Amino acid sequence: MTKLSVNINKIATLRNSRGGDTPNLVSVAVDVQEFGAQGITIHPRPDERHIRYQDAYDLKPIVTTEYNIEGNPIKKFIDLVVAIKPTQVTLVPDAINAITSNAGWDTIKNQSFLTEVVAEFKRNGIRTSIFMDPDLGLIEAAVKTGAERIELYTEAFATEYGLGNKEAIKPYVASANLATELGLGINAGHDLSLDNIQFFAKNIPNLLEVSIGHALIAEALYLGLENVVNLYLHKLK
Repeated sequence: MTKLSVNINKIATLRNSRGGDTPNLVSVAVDVQEFGAQGITIHPRPDERHIRYQDAYDLKPIVTTEYNIEGNPIKKFIDLVVAIKPTQVTLVPDAINAITSNAGWDTIKNQSFLTEVVAEFKRNGIRTSIFMDPDLGLIEAAVKTGAERIELYTEAFATEYGLGNKEAIKPYVASANLATELGLGINAGHDLSLDNIQFFAKNIPNLLEVSIGHALIAEALYLGLENVVNLYLHKLK
């Protein structure tokens, strides 16, 4: 079974919007694991607009499943990850002003840099995954960095699947097959949702883990809305 790692960035965004501690990020992470999720993902950015660096430390003692920290490996991020030693670090080439992740690594152009970063995390016993587009040449280059896994960037699939184009899965299948041949583990994430996750997971061989945040939190909000409205009505009777 493919593991589900829940990205809780959106919980932090909601908390930060009021300046307090509601919803409490640590409590949500505890509950998500109790509900059955097999991992917690966070993606701190330099401006700390959602996940704060302190959150990463606060979550460490309560994540009893897999702890995945994503981000661009600038020095501050590398120092954070080495200090916390999560189960996995996922390297994402975010621009500082990016609203969300919008591209995978060019593992040919950045091979020397990625190899150095991966080696640092390996020295500290941290599994490393590289966020990637489904490009066979770049996957071949990724294995040379020493990373144990890749995370397939699935926005293109999700967009095309939403338009009815199931053929959009093909480059991801080819990429997964090549990654397996090269000894790389396969993760996936970005815009995966209840609408497309089953089709994706059934078609991608050896899919170890998916990281889902935005869609899952939005779906939880909507699917739980009727229940909460009725609970308030009950309290007001």
